[in-house]
Amino acid sequence: MIRKIKDMLLQLFATQVTTQDSLSPEMKTFYDMTLIDEAAPQLVHDQFGQKRPIPKGGGKVIEFRKFAPLQKALTALTEGVTPDGNSLTVTAVTAEVAQYGDYITQSDVLELTALDNTILEATKLLGRQAGLTLDTVVRNVLQAGTNVSYASKWSGTTETEVTSRKDMNKTSLLKVDIVNQVVAKLRACNAPTIDGYYIGIIHPYVAYDLMSDPAWVDAHKYAEPGNIYEGEIGKIGGVRFVQTTEAKIFAGEPLTALARNLTVRSNVSSNASIPVKELITSDDVAAFAARDAADKKVWLDGTEVTVSALVAGAAGSASITLSAATSVSADKIIAPIGGTADGLSVFGSLIFGDGAYGVTEIQGGGLETIVKQKGSAGTADPLNQRSSVGWKALKTAKILIPDYLVRVESVSGRFSATALAN
Repeated sequence: MIRKIKDMLLQLFATQVTTQDSLSPEMKTFYDMTLIDEAAPQLVHDQFGQKRPIPKGGGKVIEFRKFAPLQKALTALTEGVTPDGNSLTVTAVTAEVAQYGDYITQSDVLELTALDNTILEATKLLGRQAGLTLDTVVRNVLQAGTNVSYASKWSGTTETEVTSRKDMNKTSLLKVDIVNQVVAKLRACNAPTIDGYYIGIIHPYVAYDLMSDPAWVDAHKYAEPGNIYEGEIGKIGGVRFVQTTEAKIFAGEPLTALARNLTVRSNVSSNASIPVKELITSDDVAAFAARDAADKKVWLDGTEVTVSALVAGAAGSASITLSAATSVSADKIIAPIGGTADGLSVFGSLIFGDGAYGVTEIQGGGLETIVKQKGSAGTADPLNQRSSVGWKALKTAKILIPDYLVRVESVSGRFSATALAN
């Protein structure tokens, strides 16, 4: 009976690589592909970049190539005479790769008692984590570009242009008119399209606003399933849009556990202590005191000021102390730096053309699975009690032609009040 149970356990865990003496090439390939299959759908920002393999033996610097456009050939040809011709002008743009990774350790007891293949499940989870991590690395590079457009403020049919993030308000939505403006900007600098369209990467909350436009066309109505990009949802204004929750959200850290913003309770004249309407607890005070100096700056009626302390109290009796005296009237908003001056989160949407940026590939050394079996740690695991699975990757991204990529900042009328920075 004992022998039968043992045979059943061995059969049940036959695919559990940590019960084997060595990891076969086939199993190594299997886990590598599992990791990549889980990571790839998360790499939304990766899919449109100029891809370069990770350099082997060439140091940490990777080289992308930027091709200069050819000037107009306005000199008329002479009959029977071959002209001099032209040549390509290539500029090397370099970026330094950095390494990222994580791992999960599990015990021999877990392996023996779990009903699932825990190494496989861990590989899947780590694959998703790897994809999100590497996608964020690319996203942050692209979002740091300086070619920015801001969504206008609207009062009825009256438009007020905005030139900074803090000056937007709840009416500063991403509308088709802004998309058209950005497309005009890209076309004016001859940014090439990708299959006839520019590409936009947006957050689902921004998509909610944009898809309400009657000119919106869902992806399944114009593209075959095999030709739809990862995350693609539709098109408008000459742009095919891809949706991802990893699109950038700009927002400051909430000032208390229950309130992102604080509201001035009564008029204050030349007094550094500002009474507020919201509850401030002792935990809020301690948490705020632990913040870095840069995180203690806030918007006060649209002006950047520094907070020296929160003062605990019930709603109506709490206050916020500034590092310098100031006067302020009742009902003004005190909001964390990061979003708009009235405390709304701002969404960074990317609209770009072909060749705007470059990325490193996740295959060919870019993303690797590492499975350590029980006892592989030597004297650190003398009883063969621990195994692990992990990943590591070299990654970088680089904006190659800044004019070909525009960051559009906007708010969402329904979601900006609660969305958190990512």
